[in-house]
Amino acid sequence: MKTKLALSAIVAAFVLSACGSKTEAPADAAASAAGAAASAAGAAATAAGDAATKVGDAASSAAGAASDAATAATDAASKAADAAKDAAAAATKP
Repeated sequence: MKTKLALSAIVAAFVLSACGSKTEAPADAAASAAGAAASAAGAAATAAGDAATKVGDAASSAAGAASDAATAATDAASKAADAAKDAAAAATKP
């Protein structure tokens, strides 16, 4: 009876150890998932960089347009002042 119990214990231990050694597949799946996550993070970082570049370009373009508008406004104000001087001079002549 003791030999059957001992053999059963050995067989059970062998079966459990054979079933317990299947830890490689989850590790491979975890590594694959980590690689996919890293790849997605890299793609997101690239997209964010591209978006930042586009925002920078748009801001630069807007600054250029604002500078051009300020120059045009200065020119218009100068011409208006000159026209006012000419009108004042014409009004004071007899």
